[in-house]
Amino acid sequence: MTVDILTIGEALVEVMRTDIDQPLDQPGPFVGPYPSGAPFIFAVQAARLGLKSAAIGSVGADAFGDCLLNQLDADGVVADGIRQLPDQTTGIAFVAYKADGSRNFVFSLGAGGHLTADMLKPALFDGLRCFHLMGSTLSMSESVLTVCREAMQMAVDAGALISFDPNLRPELLSPDEARIAFAPFIAAADIFLPTEAELLQLTNASSTQQAIDDLLRARPERTIIVTRGADGCSVYTSKDRMDMPGYAVDEIDPTGAGDCFDAAFITGVLEEMPMGEATQLANACGALAVTEKGPMAGAKSRADVERFMRSQR
Repeated sequence: MTVDILTIGEALVEVMRTDIDQPLDQPGPFVGPYPSGAPFIFAVQAARLGLKSAAIGSVGADAFGDCLLNQLDADGVVADGIRQLPDQTTGIAFVAYKADGSRNFVFSLGAGGHLTADMLKPALFDGLRCFHLMGSTLSMSESVLTVCREAMQMAVDAGALISFDPNLRPELLSPDEARIAFAPFIAAADIFLPTEAELLQLTNASSTQQAIDDLLRARPERTIIVTRGADGCSVYTSKDRMDMPGYAVDEIDPTGAGDCFDAAFITGVLEEMPMGEATQLANACGALAVTEKGPMAGAKSRADVERFMRSQR
């Protein structure tokens, strides 16, 4: 078995407030569960774009675990690296949305926080083309951080590209702690996908340009994509900079937009698309991701994404 893209991390379901500005510390209605977890949203979007994707993680032997596993099966995501733990409950993220577009989370990681070295099956890395990591995963615990370092080394040894999205979660790890924990992954990343705020927080640079210059000096062959939400993204290489505007859509649920963006950009890289086409595909997937309720509902098929892009021209 050879997969194109492998990721690792927190397997969750998501339960969310039904309306804007409903705080989590007061009684109120929720809707869910929805299959979720940033690495798994990423894996599903990659699969829907036509790549063979796989994920490593743990769920409980319960209805919420079945909710996620059934979705992965429906999308053809390779689940050989996923474990069901009979003594753990599946991880849950409770989410509240604010009028300014921000979100509040309460995490109960449960089985989702259980990643161990014996889950890193060599067959998943054999012939692997890209290994994608996220800071939300690295933030879970010191033991998970150690497992992810080992997994990254296995991917490097297999000749895979390393992709890293900082996906900072202050609820789990402060920016100062993340700067230290994420350093080896940033150093190894062939593709680095921060927001502008994350870029500055994780490098201590005085400006975006200084951070970019320092990162490219350390690893000239890398690609850095600074994501800007609805405003699109900027792509930096040692030879060029490209700014790509975003697509205008009506936002319903922002969860998963960055994960879908990442999956689409890496798909473009693996398919050897011109950089402009890869970033357009990524912006389109990121935009579509926010148009439906549920973290994976907006992750569209290749045909749907291309139809949307044609309609926007």
